[in-house]
Amino acid sequence: MLTRGDDYPIHQTPEPIAYAGSDRNFYDRYFFNAYSPDGARFVAVAFGVYPALNVADAHVSVLEGETQRCLHASRILNMERMDLSVGPIRIEILEPLQRLKVTVERAEGISAELVFEGRAFPIEEPRFVKRNGPRLFMDYTRLTQNCFVSGWVEVDGRRWDASSWLGTRDRSWGIRPVGLTDPQPTPGGQLAGFFWQWTPVNFDDRSVFFHVNADPDGRPWNTRAVILPDGAGADGGVHAEGATMEALLRQGLRHAERGTLTIPLEGGAARVDFEPVATFLMRGIGYGGEWRHGALQGELRVAREDIDVGAADMSAMENLHIQAVSKAVLRQPGEPERQGVGVFEQLILGPYKPYVL
Repeated sequence: MLTRGDDYPIHQTPEPIAYAGSDRNFYDRYFFNAYSPDGARFVAVAFGVYPALNVADAHVSVLEGETQRCLHASRILNMERMDLSVGPIRIEILEPLQRLKVTVERAEGISAELVFEGRAFPIEEPRFVKRNGPRLFMDYTRLTQNCFVSGWVEVDGRRWDASSWLGTRDRSWGIRPVGLTDPQPTPGGQLAGFFWQWTPVNFDDRSVFFHVNADPDGRPWNTRAVILPDGAGADGGVHAEGATMEALLRQGLRHAERGTLTIPLEGGAARVDFEPVATFLMRGIGYGGEWRHGALQGELRVAREDIDVGAADMSAMENLHIQAVSKAVLRQPGEPERQGVGVFEQLILGPYKPYVL
């Protein structure tokens, strides 16, 4: 099965590009978010291909106030992984690792044209590998890059100028649960819990990144923090393994009311204080629900979904995974205080001892 990708020197196995190893959960995904400087308007995009499921899907979700307006699209992949379009949603790589473009042709009242330009060379997060008993649950790599954003977004005839916006994009690929779950449980293969935080933040002349996956007792199994100045190359910035996040949870919920990230540095520690100002539900871009990533929706299906975030039950399973659009304050030893904006992504499933859950 030869496809356009086979004419590029990008093979990772002896097979044609159409075949991605042997795991049915292999995926290859783009993620973007963009927001106004005050965090009042927020857009997120996800685009994924699932070679073993022969599915591609894409999602755009626009948050204003307490309403998310979502556009979902899914199609048969036809084993052609170089076609970066699903219905009205298209990704273009203008300059690899530096400039990418998202285009949404008008559908269901939503359209957009956004260019993401990297502020520095992308960071490569440590490889994520996690097993549930004998089964491989996760094995993937992600690059993350904060961006200057230009372009526009239009919803129901109202157009927003995004020329002064900031944002983040990432690319991840490998193995994680996609499509339908396996109907046969594996003895000894059930997760005891899952804890995840991810905080890419834009400041005036630098970016701060932090993520942690931890076991229910609080021990991290994948974590890193990075302070990255604009224009830094592949080896630039400060990388720290021992960063910690202290969060105060909202009453009765698994989402943070505020948080403080501490990053150990030579000569002292940097601190980033987070103040969430809006809640974005990740199910709006395919993380769960009817439009979960990799779900078979037929030859081509496009649909709109509007979510009333203010009326949503935030303790329901489908609403646990969020990105909290947040104002942030960075304090580094010997430097002036910096104001910024970014996201505080959170997902806590099952028990987590440090938060008494």
